[in-house]
Amino acid sequence: MEKKAILITFSVESKKFSSNYERNKFFRELYGWKQIIKKEEKRYTYRRTGLLDEIPHLKVDQSMFIILEKHMQKMIEFLEDWEDKIRWNKFDVLLDKEQEEMLKRCFDD
Repeated sequence: MEKKAILITFSVESKKFSSNYERNKFFRELYGWKQIIKKEEKRYTYRRTGLLDEIPHLKVDQSMFIILEKHMQKMIEFLEDWEDKIRWNKFDVLLDKEQEEMLKRCFDD
């Protein structure tokens, strides 16, 4: 049985962001980031999570990923918050059992 999933593509419109900071904020909220803090002789590394850390996904290409349909509402809410600065599209796709398992394994790693 095939499972319905969504392919999401997006492109940023850099000129519409007020600063590099704002543009980076979009990517950090989506993908998360690694923060390094140096204090005296020590170095602390933290993984800050983004939305895609919470949602199982397959990264197809830069700015293109597949999620299960059941997670789409959360993704739409995020993308709509940025819709004046990015362009995005969604496409329905069907995953066979093997592809669905691959999506789950990628998230578990």
